[in-house]
Amino acid sequence: MPKLPPKDYITAVPFPTTITMEPIGVVHSPYTERHGTPRQSELRHKPEGYQPVLARIEIFKDKVPTVALKDIDGFDRIWILAWLHLNKHWNPMVKPPRGPKVKRGTLATRAPHRPNPIGLSAPKLHRVEDNILFVEGIDLLDQTPILDIKPYVTYCDAFPEAKSGYVDELNTNKSRERDIFGAESIPKSK
Repeated sequence: MPKLPPKDYITAVPFPTTITMEPIGVVHSPYTERHGTPRQSELRHKPEGYQPVLARIEIFKDKVPTVALKDIDGFDRIWILAWLHLNKHWNPMVKPPRGPKVKRGTLATRAPHRPNPIGLSAPKLHRVEDNILFVEGIDLLDQTPILDIKPYVTYCDAFPEAKSGYVDELNTNKSRERDIFGAESIPKSK
């Protein structure tokens, strides 16, 4: 059999100038305002008495059939990609909430105000019921649109020895968040 010439996949399709996405789900969280909402799904230095909240991620059945969630309940954590729809503007430099009030490049932070306001969160997955994922440690506001869900896979998602730039110094100094987060129960279905 003759060898076929290689295909040039890179130039086969033009580079996109716009990208269109539709939410596949929504967050049902006890958090309704930005102030007081955790900035990460897991805190390194937890305030005394801290209890991460429980929340629900509803997957829209008309966009994604329930069978697409098959086998996800075997994972301890999931990645949530969300559209931070309340953020309409961004700046190239921001002051992170932890540590000295020094401006950092936005792309070197987890600031929600970004060129494309895509959020990334890795809460604990408690259980799945039909099209609902019950999670612990949510850092997203109620009604946040969900773009995608992926399993958290330790061997390729965790690099404990990786350097974390200025954040390593903050961790060494035990710099903490000032917000206090309370325990909440899972919001009831609507």
